[in-house]
Amino acid sequence: MAELREGIDAPATVSVPDKPALEGLEEKHAARWRRHGTYRFAEGSTREQVYSIDTPPPTASGSLHVGHMFSYTQTDVLARYQRMRGKNVFYPMGWDDNGLPTERRVQNYFGVRCDPSLPYDPGFEPSATPPKNERDFVAVSRRTFIELCERLAVEDEKVFEDLFTRLGLSVDWTRTYRTIDDASRAVSQRAFLRNLANDDAYLAEAPTLWDVTFRTAVAQAELEDRERPGAYHRIAFHRTDGSGPVYIESTRPELIPACVALVAHPDDERYQPLFGTTVTSPLFGVEVPIVAHELAKPDKGSGIAMICTFGDLTDVTWWRELDLPTRPIVGRDGRIIAETPAWITETAGAEAYAQLAGKTTFSARELVAAQLAESGDLDGEPRTITHPVNFYEKGDKPLEVVTSRQWYLRNGGRDADRRERLIERGRQLAWHPAFMRARYENWIDGLNGDWLVSRQRYFGVPIPVWYRLDESGEPDHEHPILPDDAALPVDPAAEPAPGYEESARDTPGGFTGDPDVLDTWATSSLTPQIVGGWSRDEDLFATVFPFDLRPQGHDIIRTWLFSSVVRADALNDTAPWKHAALSGWILDPDRKKMSKSKGNVVVPTDVLEQFGSDAVRYWAASARLGGDTAYDVGQMKIGRRLAIKLLNASKFVLNLGATEESVLDDDNAHLLSQPLDAALLASLDAVIGQASEAFEAYDYARALQITETFFWTFTDDYVELIKDRAYGTAGEAEQASVLVALATTLDALLRLFAPFIPFATEEVWSWWRSGSVHRAQWPTVTGFDGDTGILPALGVALSGVRKAKSEAKVKQRTEVLSASISGTAGAIERLRAGLGDLKAAGNVSDLTLTVAERVNGTELTVDDIVLAPSENIPG
Repeated sequence: MAELREGIDAPATVSVPDKPALEGLEEKHAARWRRHGTYRFAEGSTREQVYSIDTPPPTASGSLHVGHMFSYTQTDVLARYQRMRGKNVFYPMGWDDNGLPTERRVQNYFGVRCDPSLPYDPGFEPSATPPKNERDFVAVSRRTFIELCERLAVEDEKVFEDLFTRLGLSVDWTRTYRTIDDASRAVSQRAFLRNLANDDAYLAEAPTLWDVTFRTAVAQAELEDRERPGAYHRIAFHRTDGSGPVYIESTRPELIPACVALVAHPDDERYQPLFGTTVTSPLFGVEVPIVAHELAKPDKGSGIAMICTFGDLTDVTWWRELDLPTRPIVGRDGRIIAETPAWITETAGAEAYAQLAGKTTFSARELVAAQLAESGDLDGEPRTITHPVNFYEKGDKPLEVVTSRQWYLRNGGRDADRRERLIERGRQLAWHPAFMRARYENWIDGLNGDWLVSRQRYFGVPIPVWYRLDESGEPDHEHPILPDDAALPVDPAAEPAPGYEESARDTPGGFTGDPDVLDTWATSSLTPQIVGGWSRDEDLFATVFPFDLRPQGHDIIRTWLFSSVVRADALNDTAPWKHAALSGWILDPDRKKMSKSKGNVVVPTDVLEQFGSDAVRYWAASARLGGDTAYDVGQMKIGRRLAIKLLNASKFVLNLGATEESVLDDDNAHLLSQPLDAALLASLDAVIGQASEAFEAYDYARALQITETFFWTFTDDYVELIKDRAYGTAGEAEQASVLVALATTLDALLRLFAPFIPFATEEVWSWWRSGSVHRAQWPTVTGFDGDTGILPALGVALSGVRKAKSEAKVKQRTEVLSASISGTAGAIERLRAGLGDLKAAGNVSDLTLTVAERVNGTELTVDDIVLAPSENIPG
């Protein structure tokens, strides 16, 4: 791995600026890293030498927010540590730019909407002042719309790259990808075709969750429950034997025309006599049976419910398991279908339906309620409630359930054996934190169907199939036409099927292209395969796959993490990574999740401008994986103070004469002659060991806390204690011992802090070392014996002297004529080891040490301080 190291052995001339500052370091060192390829992945390594990261590709549809800085910094800290441990780090960056978020941004940004029926206009340019109202958006062809998506996504991605660079992400910027570029589309289509060949993908016509605004199917993983107001309507169905009404309670009376049965629990004694009988629906006069099913809830409403095709997913289950007919009345636009259904045969029913035709479900609900009240079939006033309603996570209107033909990938939703295999894949991963695995398994346990991957959108990876048309123009969905692998990527909506001319498109005896695209998760789930070279560069793929790390948010375990496991299991017969690191959310001051939709996000550029990248990274790295964290300016201020202190403390050390050659090695170990200096390095050994152990456990926050605590002890206590010796007052031998301790500690601290505050550490490194600290080895223990209790004991004693001077309101340089320190035998023995340094640092002339029992639980007590009278601070 020698080729991965920049030269750090050649002596460098020490050159320390007069006034070190954080300002300007981001631009200076980011440019230097890019110029020298500091973070570039080296080809030709073995799998054991590589640490590969399946980096989350951010959605390129607008702007980043402070949450991105938070989670991506945590990943970068881990990447930097592994690089310093000698690993060849494979750390790419991608942009998730296909799919609905990009489409929505393009529509609003340019004021356009896609109309696939329009011809392509190569000269189209959007208006410089696009309309704000959607009704005024300009209709453009599918090809034009896709070109606009491409144009805007590229602009957004450049802004994102600039911000991530400023944040100090040690990404290999020569290895970027887009989920819509040719390589990604080819991999996504190839994976789909492999799934299809292995019967892991299939086409089916079935009830589908449908977003009426975006006119697309929605998968279970994209659902979001939102509390919405509603009302229970107590509605009378009429028994066909004339014996009286059966009352149901429903929040969706507009679906009465779609009713196919009433259902109650088989053990419900109230309705057992009615099972097998029939009722007619109010207003529409359609006869439906009363059936039994275990999913019916006796304690909900009247205990008997109507089954409609389809009101919700429970209706789908009842319809499927009870083998009921299909009577859809809601179209893909969310409106009641205009044509009167064939099952409504009575004149009064047809007239009632005609009033609903073309209305939205909301308007139809109000109208049906009024019709029921007028007919006497509504018992009492509707009872208002709030209840959870299914929404598409990016949508604004409740989802409907419509019947449509869609593509699915098998994910264990209907296959118990596959479900267990996917659970086992999850157990092969190391989860950080470990309890997150339960969320993964709970999601699998709650699946109620396979993964719906087709979407009725435009800017996405086209589903790579065509269909033959028979002589009447009907497509043969059972035998799709597939492309040659060498032709990928393909666009069936724009390219003819193999063996056909374009003129045969959509003509009887010809072909038609599948008009849909793959769900964006169907491509994002393949990020390990896309960036790792699967099916394109098998040598690279063998080197990086399975990846070492998947970092991501805990909120997309059900989508990105699970779907990635599904694809790797089917395509590669393995889990896609070894470790999964789950970051939390950023919360606003009210403890609410920050999101652009809520309008409570913080703009990253503002924060970076105010505090600097190292300070923001410190805040992010102070939070452990998995925990939701408050946006905390106070933590950023602490991080900035730490970075500034590192610059200034380093300046002090280097100006004393510490050099690269002063760092402890076999040649100068004999110079380390003082117990306090040895104690410092023994403490440093403990810090290195503990920080390394924490990093290996993916607990970078603990590594930072351990390192920072030692750093402040070093600067506040050790540096103050040894100044007299460091300046040579006690002789050359004493000074040499100090310089070895100072140089060795500074060298190690820069390496320990490098993953967290990369700009300040790189700046100090450049003052006295060649190469980059980020290509230096992670620090190793010096192996120097020393009593680690010496420095804390001296620190307590020095603090006591300083406190006495502060309370007396005299300057710290005031001479102490005499003082007494009482302490346990061990503590006093430690003080003796550094007595000269203590007296010099405190300017103490006469110091009496007395062995005594603990006083109030403390090992050391400083008292009887007599100060020289001449240094009083003027009142």
